[in-house]
Amino acid sequence: MTVPLLYALAGTVLCGIGLLGLLWLSHLLRKLLAFNILGSGVFLVLVGLPQHQGGPDPVPQALVLTGIVVAIAATALAVVLIRRYYHLSGMTSLEDEPPARKGGRQ
Repeated sequence: MTVPLLYALAGTVLCGIGLLGLLWLSHLLRKLLAFNILGSGVFLVLVGLPQHQGGPDPVPQALVLTGIVVAIAATALAVVLIRRYYHLSGMTSLEDEPPARKGGRQ
């Protein structure tokens, strides 16, 4: 087993853990963390598999660098949205039915 293949397998495990967390967790920050773990697994697979096939390929490496920048921006946006949701609803998890507002329209 080569090192790039080991990276690809570790990325696959991270993808599975992240997907499991996205499906089973209800807390929004934990879902965001699971989403970031899933993204890290995808990055590892994108870097590990092309190196296992042949030599280092610059295209997947460039895609991973771009993906890291986009993931940081998306995480920052998600944190702001989660904070806003908490400010409006007082909850940190998504529920099926939101609580009724006091003194307003329902």
